[in-house]
This record gives sequence, C-alpha cells and structure tokens, in this order.
Amino acid sequence: MKPVVIVGYGGFGREVFWLAKDCGREVLGFLDDGTEPGTYGRYQVLGPVKDWPTYFEAEFVVAIGNPRTRKKVVMAMQSSGVPQFATLIHPSVVMDSESVEIGEGTLICAGCVGTVDFKLGKHVIVNIKCTVAHDDLIGDFVTVAPLTAISGNVTLQDGVEVGTGAALRQGVTMATGSMLGMGGTLTKDAEANTIYVGSPAKPFKELPSF
Repeated sequence: MKPVVIVGYGGFGREVFWLAKDCGREVLGFLDDGTEPGTYGRYQVLGPVKDWPTYFEAEFVVAIGNPRTRKKVVMAMQSSGVPQFATLIHPSVVMDSESVEIGEGTLICAGCVGTVDFKLGKHVIVNIKCTVAHDDLIGDFVTVAPLTAISGNVTLQDGVEVGTGAALRQGVTMATGSMLGMGGTLTKDAEANTIYVGSPAKPFKELPSF
C-alpha cells in the first residue's frame, strides 16, 4: 500500500492525519502553501503544493474544507501531472459497502453511518458522525460537516457545502455550489450558488459560481 501525502496543513489536515493513521496508512507529511517546511511536533511539512511531483510514489488527499478551494488545488495539481488520489474511510464507518459507490480522493471520517445504494463522487468530505441514507447522490467536491443528517433520495450536486448539525429532508436537491448553514433544516430544493440558513432554511446570500 502506498504512503499518503496530505495536502493542507490546517486543522482538518491534522484530523486527516489521524484518519490516515487509523486506516493503517503511512503518512509522509503535508504539502501546504502557507506553512514553512519543517517538523511541527509529529507533523512534517514537506513544502508547497507545487512540489507534489517530488512524491510521485505516494497517493494524495486534499484536506481542505472549502469546496471551491479544494477544487482549485486539485485542478492545479492535475495541470502539472497525474497525481494519484487516495480514498480514506475510517474503520469505524458503518455502511453496505457492496451497494455503494465512492470516488477517488473522498474522505469519510470516524463515526459515520451510511446505509445502502448511495453514491459519493470524487474529493468528497464526510466529516465525523454524519449519516448518509439510501439512494443519495452526492457529487464531486462536496463537503458535509460533522453531525449532519442526510435523509434518503437526497441529491447534493458538485461543490455543495453542508454545515455542522444540519438536516436534509428526504428527496431534496441542493444545486451546484449551494450551501446550507450550520444547524439548518432543508425542506425544499436549494438553488445553485446560494447560502441557505435557518429552520426551515431560506435563501440568505449568493455565492460565486462554483
């Protein structure tokens, strides 16, 4: 099994370090544009993101919570080669692995529960203690924050972000680049590139196009 390099030395990056270790993966270190290379306790910052080809023998995970930033980083890496991306699923995760599809670069953190027949795209983050139910379709570069409850037949299109403790009613769709704020309850479809807040959630603010 190849070693892992984590892209992004922020708080979530350090959580992904734990995730990778619990998955039995060797972590070579971090790539980060905002931190000087060096050793920080048990963490090794190797250099900026552009140095990724130096570690061509490794697999990469992009541990950046913001979907728009995560997409930019992945595209920048792919513009200078063909990086291999790891998919990490914490061993505590419960799901019917025979009926689900999970894309490359996706991270599923500790304590999550998935049921059956759902699909996660590429470079998705499902943070700690979330639930993903039957027949959900989750696109690329989606971020699901901790303690989120996603009911069945929900669609989250590319670049969607769901805040901590949010809940989504069965059958709703969040269009590309939309966001549901922390603690929000989504009972109706969300339009693209729009923030929704409250319970029930209502449009609050427009976002740049994803």
